[in-house]
Amino acid sequence: MPRINTGFSLRWKVWARMYSSSESVREISESLRKISKIMMSTPALALDTALDQSGIRVSPDTVEDVLKRFENAGMLAYRFFEWAGKQRNYSHSVRAYHIMIESLAKIRQYQIVWDVVNAMRNKSMLNVETFCIIMRKYARAQKVDEAVYTFNVMEKYDMPPNLAAFNGLLSALCKAKNVRKAQEIFDSMKQQYAPDSKTYSILLEGWGKAPNLPNARETFREMVSAGCDPDIVTYGIMVDILCKAGRVDEAVGIVKEMDSNACQPTSFIYSVLVHTYGIENRIEDAVETFLEMKRNGIEADVVAYNSLISAFCKVNKFKNVKRVLSEMESRGVNPNTRTCNIILTNLINSGETDEAYSFFRRLIKVCEPDADTYTMMIKMFCQRDELEMALKVWKYMNSKRFIPSMHTYSALINGLCEKGNSPRACVLLEEMMEKGIRPSRETFGRVRQLLIKEGREDVLKFLQEKMNLLVKEPLCD
Repeated sequence: MPRINTGFSLRWKVWARMYSSSESVREISESLRKISKIMMSTPALALDTALDQSGIRVSPDTVEDVLKRFENAGMLAYRFFEWAGKQRNYSHSVRAYHIMIESLAKIRQYQIVWDVVNAMRNKSMLNVETFCIIMRKYARAQKVDEAVYTFNVMEKYDMPPNLAAFNGLLSALCKAKNVRKAQEIFDSMKQQYAPDSKTYSILLEGWGKAPNLPNARETFREMVSAGCDPDIVTYGIMVDILCKAGRVDEAVGIVKEMDSNACQPTSFIYSVLVHTYGIENRIEDAVETFLEMKRNGIEADVVAYNSLISAFCKVNKFKNVKRVLSEMESRGVNPNTRTCNIILTNLINSGETDEAYSFFRRLIKVCEPDADTYTMMIKMFCQRDELEMALKVWKYMNSKRFIPSMHTYSALINGLCEKGNSPRACVLLEEMMEKGIRPSRETFGRVRQLLIKEGREDVLKFLQEKMNLLVKEPLCD
């Protein structure tokens, strides 16, 4: 028997796995491209047929990617979700369900959210995170009672609430600036769930956002007296709270205290200090803090660089911004969408709109614009009375198969109304509602005024009927 070269055999297996993996990625990417094209160009009622005729076979990864890409178009995403769920040899992953729940909750289709939850229950796929997502979405929509209801109903779904769910409810309320309700729930239920450092950190952050420095200090004291030692996250939150309260020098004292406790500050903590110095126009302190971080052996990440860029933008030192971008490139730290949005915002606010557009064109080569980026650019061109340029940005966005947010649609619709272009404004408004995105009262009102002025009550009636289909859904299942 010939002797097997085990080294070659191992290399072959590794190569084969890599080849197989890259083939799989290409397959997903191609499926994503085809599905996106169909979804962007096919009327809602014909979507199932078009997807059936495409012959595309879906996988969990493909479905997750499609749902993520169309997360701003909840009802369109849901039609695809329903179609995918009927395909042979395919079952939705927990992540697909969760993306779908977030997308539907974003457009307040709560009844369908609970339909999805029931489908997960029937397949024994529910977990604590499912309910935490719903609590977050209700809280963000300022539906406090519904968020609490979601926590209380977990038992009914054979998912008894635990500390993670308790923390999830408190976090949802605090992030939605309902910290007083969170504190009330904490005080009434803390005996049931044995709060940990994460629980206290959530409340601490909530009082910081209120902002209420005395209550934040009280929470910190209670945490220590309860035997929960502050960790790096807690320190970070406390530094952030003090900075937001204009007590940056006290925050620096916390950082020194960390050093003495052998708890090294993180890049995030230094970023908060740099950002705060920037807001206070203390640019020398911002730069010195950034350099101190590097001297202490802490690598600057994109968040730290963003803070420094923001500080330079605040004092209109755009040459320094370019130097920071060059340093990022040399150190292999890629700018993210946040980097680009900081720079664009400051260029536009400074009246440097030509430079902003030039930067936008460079940006799209290094990172993906988000809804805020597109909204900024479209609004900028509309304000400059350059509607054709706004439409050019819109066309580019569509070519990238990017689903605009409500704010992006509003920016262009308002611009079209300003120019009296009611046909194009109505087409966009209908498209927006077809995707399950409810226009704001102001945007719908502008289109309404324009149509009344032109005597087009027939079109207004049609759009109003579409709008009525996007009314609020009932709370529960």
